Amino acid sequence: MADLFDIDESARISELATLIKKYQDSYYNGEGEISDAEFDRLWDELKELDPSNPILQRVGADSGNFAKREHIMPMGSQEKAADPQQFLAWAKNHVYNEYLVEYKLDGASLELQYLHGELQHAVTRGDGSIGDDITANAKKMQGVQAALFDADGKPIDFTGGIRGEVIMTHTVHKRYYADKANCRNAANGLMKRKDGGGSEHLVLMTYDALATEGDSPFADEVEKMSWLASLGFKTSPLKICKNPDEVIAYRAEVMESRKNLDYDIDGLVIKERVINREDASRARPDRQIAFKFSLEEAVSILRKVEWSESGATYTPVAIFDEVQLNGTTVQRASLANPDTIRKLGVKIGSHVVVVKRGEIIPKIEAVLPEEAEDKTSPVIFPSVCSTCGSPLVDDGSRLYCPNKKCSKRILHQLLKWINIIDIRDLGETLISSLFKNGRVTSISDLYTLTPDELKPYFLNEETVDKKDSLGAQKVYDSIQAHRSVSLAAFVAGFDIEGMGETMVQKLIDSGLNTLELLLTAPAEKFAAVYGFADITARVLVEGLAENAREMRSLASSAIHLQEGGASGALAGKSFCFTGELRTMKRSDAEALVKKAGGSCKSSVTKDLSYLVTNDTTSGSSKNQKAAKFGIPIINEEEFLQLAGR
Repeated sequence: MADLFDIDESARISELATLIKKYQDSYYNGEGEISDAEFDRLWDELKELDPSNPILQRVGADSGNFAKREHIMPMGSQEKAADPQQFLAWAKNHVYNEYLVEYKLDGASLELQYLHGELQHAVTRGDGSIGDDITANAKKMQGVQAALFDADGKPIDFTGGIRGEVIMTHTVHKRYYADKANCRNAANGLMKRKDGGGSEHLVLMTYDALATEGDSPFADEVEKMSWLASLGFKTSPLKICKNPDEVIAYRAEVMESRKNLDYDIDGLVIKERVINREDASRARPDRQIAFKFSLEEAVSILRKVEWSESGATYTPVAIFDEVQLNGTTVQRASLANPDTIRKLGVKIGSHVVVVKRGEIIPKIEAVLPEEAEDKTSPVIFPSVCSTCGSPLVDDGSRLYCPNKKCSKRILHQLLKWINIIDIRDLGETLISSLFKNGRVTSISDLYTLTPDELKPYFLNEETVDKKDSLGAQKVYDSIQAHRSVSLAAFVAGFDIEGMGETMVQKLIDSGLNTLELLLTAPAEKFAAVYGFADITARVLVEGLAENAREMRSLASSAIHLQEGGASGALAGKSFCFTGELRTMKRSDAEALVKKAGGSCKSSVTKDLSYLVTNDTTSGSSKNQKAAKFGIPIINEEEFLQLAGR
């Protein structure tokens, strides 16, 4: 399998390199074919799979329509961070007294070359060292100074380069170029027209400069921006942050306010105050980073909090103004538990950062500082159980009903057991009716049902005494067929908070492979297992103690419990399925795994054995994660071979 995985990875690397080169060339030679965000996804995937790939050091290549000219300042590519976690990882190795933050303008780079204050050449980015000389077009652009003067009109004797970004405003795009996909593509096409037409609609915003003769007119990055502004150049705002957390908070603010800008930005540029020419001369500078905005993040306003009831637990769900996350309209997100609300400082009316990364459902990641005009109010927590009226317990990590006899809790446990044990013929409507009538009030009661008792639920009163019910017999047979249960499914079926089969299997694999070992283990034993933590361990101990009597009773009478180490062709192996299977339903494939001693996961984690998909070269998030963790990606046929089919 390792050889197959190597081949698949090599093919994907080659495909990514080809696509990146293609899209780079199309962008630098006219109008880009894909969005910046789509290009970044390809770039980031290649960087994960092959960090040293030469294409990652390549900038681009301009067309042959203009004379070529060498840059004064190298125009390399910046390191990128796609989310706060990646930025913090970079900041950990780049500790500055202060962090200078500028807008990352979404346009096309241009270098203005001056000799004693007179503009000589305007050079596009090109391959990072040599670009197209588009001086005639540049002189028509707004913000380009043909000669340099100070605020008093005195000529400035400056020889060197000034770098900026050519942009098109939303106003101009809407009025003149609405047929173009976006401002960036339109600007890139106009600035390279041989006849120069349309260049007057473009704007240059500057952010860098280098003197090649005489003393530098500025001592650091802050003075540089002030100097550029004093010469009449357009510049973007400069924010000085004291630490990485302030940078993250500022990014969230800009994510919300950028909709009010008349030009596009796709992130922030973070750098230190000191001018580091050695670093800037590299193909990929290390001392600064582009902190990108992501399609998986958005800022919205929290309108209310609903409390989802699942068994005993009440989970807060945020309802906010609609936002687009990765192409999907989102209006709801998890707030996890009471502690999350308190830690974030969430209030009704708060401006919140909503994220959806990878396989994770949307969640509230941060709350922006309140402004004077904001109208907020506290989130109200439910205080009593909506079913039994018992006072709810708020232990921080969860809000729950403590009443063990609460009918809602019992019914939810019954439904969870049927789902985990996979008694398909015993549906939710039937079990709810049996529960309502008082015939089934515990898991043990399921295994005492008879066909005669089930008949009334399938036949009307006129026929109930006259004939047998095929439906009743089918349900009875299905229950009897599920008396042999794995230890992982058995424990998961008791509906203990956070305890699915995968989590229980981790405990079993750690050596806690009998029911008695699980029932008597202290919380510290659970917390030491990979994937568990103190809170999870404590909740498990409480849940096991609450259900211990019935667990022991079931295991000694109605259920044949499969304890000890797993056996079978897939023993000790875990599988995650993604995409459609051709020969069976996914539920059947998962049942096959369990029958053969393996376990199933709903997402890709570091300890996964195999990812099963019939599209092994796809760029899906699960495939990317599997590649990142070095997990073999196999197709359906290979899976069946492993399972002995």
